[in-house]
Amino acid sequence: MITYVDSSRIEDNKLREVWSVKEFARRHRLDPEEEKRLSKLLGDFATRHELLMNAQRPLMFR
Repeated sequence: MITYVDSSRIEDNKLREVWSVKEFARRHRLDPEEEKRLSKLLGDFATRHELLMNAQRPLMFR
């Protein structure tokens, strides 16, 4: 059975928000090297989804 789904009702616009790379790095406690790498890769501003997918965070073990 095929049903129509209105994509505008299910899209999450939070991921499309544009963030400053500097602000994202501060909020996610990224080190200055990672902030610099993201700035080179994405520029000064990027969508939240791009930042989340490209940020590399160190593993935290107990």
